Amino acid sequence: MLAGGSMVHGGLDEHSDIDLVLVVRDELYAQVMAERRDIAGSLGDLLAAFTGEHVGEPRLIICLYGPQLLHVDLKFVVLSSLEKLVERPRILWARDEDKISMTLDAATIAWPDCSPEWFEERAWVWLHYGATKLQRGELFEALGMIAFFRENILGPMLNRRAGRPQRGVRRIEQDGAAVSSLLPVVAVHDRQSVANALTSALRLYVELRDDQPPKVLTAGMPGLLLPFLTI
Repeated sequence: MLAGGSMVHGGLDEHSDIDLVLVVRDELYAQVMAERRDIAGSLGDLLAAFTGEHVGEPRLIICLYGPQLLHVDLKFVVLSSLEKLVERPRILWARDEDKISMTLDAATIAWPDCSPEWFEERAWVWLHYGATKLQRGELFEALGMIAFFRENILGPMLNRRAGRPQRGVRRIEQDGAAVSSLLPVVAVHDRQSVANALTSALRLYVELRDDQPPKVLTAGMPGLLLPFLTI
C-alpha cells in the first residue's frame, strides 16, 4: 500500500483526499479488479463509489466514506506500473518493502507538464468557444469555459512561471501574484462580466505565452478573436 497526493507533496489537512495505491501481484490482478468495490467496502463505511474512467484512469475507484466524510482514491496496479510515475509515493506497508523500494528507486518520475505548443494549439480554440457562447447569450456555457480555461491553461502557465509543476489551480491562492492575475478572469452571469473575463483571459494568455513562446504562433490571433468579445 502506497500513498500519494498531499501525503507526498505536502499540504495534507483535514480537508484532503487520501490517495492510496494498492500494488497487486500479477496473477491476482484480474480477480482484485473484479472485487475492488467489495475491497473498498471492507475498509470502512462506504457511502458511494465509482470508477475513474472520466479521468482516463479505469484502475481507480473513487470512494466516499462516512458518516465522518472522507474521500479516498484507491488505485490498483501491478509492480511494473511503478516504472513511470508523476511523484514518488510513500510506502505505507509492504510484504517485500525492499523490492518495492528498489522499483521506486529505479522509476522515472516526472510531472506531466505541457509544452508551449500544447497550450498554443488549444488556447484559441477554447477562447473562441467561450466567445461564441457569449455572443449567443449562453452565459452559463461561457462561464464554464472560463473556469475550464483558468484550470487547464492559465493556472498551469502561472505555475510554470513560478517554477512549480503545472497542477491547474490547486492551492494557487498561496501565490499572491497568481491570484491577482486570475481575479480578472472570474465572471458572474452578466454579458459584460463574461466579455471582460474572456478578454482578460486572452490578454493573460498572451502575457504568459511570452515566458516560453511556442515555435509557431496561431495565425491571425488574437486579432481575429477580438470582435467576438465585444457586446
